[in-house]
Amino acid sequence: MTIREKTEEQEFSIFSPYAAFSRNSRGRDREEEPCDIRTAYQRDRDRILHSKSFRRLKQKTQVFLIPEGDHYRTRMTHTLEVSQLARTIAKALRLNEDLADAIALGHDLGHTPFGHAGERALAEVCPYGFAHYEQSVRVVELLEKKGEGLNLTWEVRDGIRNHRTSGAPHTLEGQIVRYCDKIAYINHDIDDAERAGILQESDIPEESRRIMGDTTRKRLNTLIHDVVYHSEGRNEIVMSERMESAMKYLRAFMFQHVYRNSAAKREETKAVHMIQELYRFYNSNPQLLPEEYQDLMHNRNEPQEKVVCDYIAGMTDSYSIHVYKELFVPKSWQG
Repeated sequence: MTIREKTEEQEFSIFSPYAAFSRNSRGRDREEEPCDIRTAYQRDRDRILHSKSFRRLKQKTQVFLIPEGDHYRTRMTHTLEVSQLARTIAKALRLNEDLADAIALGHDLGHTPFGHAGERALAEVCPYGFAHYEQSVRVVELLEKKGEGLNLTWEVRDGIRNHRTSGAPHTLEGQIVRYCDKIAYINHDIDDAERAGILQESDIPEESRRIMGDTTRKRLNTLIHDVVYHSEGRNEIVMSERMESAMKYLRAFMFQHVYRNSAAKREETKAVHMIQELYRFYNSNPQLLPEEYQDLMHNRNEPQEKVVCDYIAGMTDSYSIHVYKELFVPKSWQG
């Protein structure tokens, strides 16, 4: 019996009956020889962690565009915080921690430069539309490894696709990530907003502070405990009605005071313009796309407009600015 098989066997004696057992995975689109050490979900986690798309998250906006300071969140630090919260809940509920971890690490791989501003920019100009959760699946199914994709299990891809608020993941581990994404970004965005001088703790609605706590640490602790205690022994991941209502209220407060705040978003109009100009340029000049994207169009029959989105969505904030300058900003004479 291999180490992997022993681990799979142990899951049946340790995990809740509602867990996604590694041995029972629906599998991959392309069959592969199983690893003798790692379970299928451990293997998926490692593939995501070693992917180019994951590494690029460190230079992609979370909320504040190109912030000056080392302590503001990026898309990568957000991803790692979601992963940590998801592992904590999964372990407490005796669910598959490796599956929750893999979904969390992959949930934002398709995000554009400049966060939701970049996502909105591409959605407005691309005839196919654009949504980061669908793009994240496209990244792992097609774009990584020069068109081969990462060949992840069905359960991981399902969790990535359905992590949005309106999503309905088929596994409890996917449901955990769906909650943890919101829990993480609401609380770390408060922390970043306070660091930026946009918010003070006293600005947060008194009812929210009374129910969830008056510090980021207390709020995270309260929300995580609520999910664990109300989901234990159940075949669904839930919050108490009181806590979910309080979190939704705090999220609405954040949209009003931070996500749409003029100080936090003053550069967004420029970012949207830049992303859309890059789209128009490459859609008019597809021959200038890198070779792997040419291959998608010519050998895999992918629509040109989607491939242009693939290229731009994969850029980091800094690289998109560099490309824009190269294409549209005159250089000084170097004669």
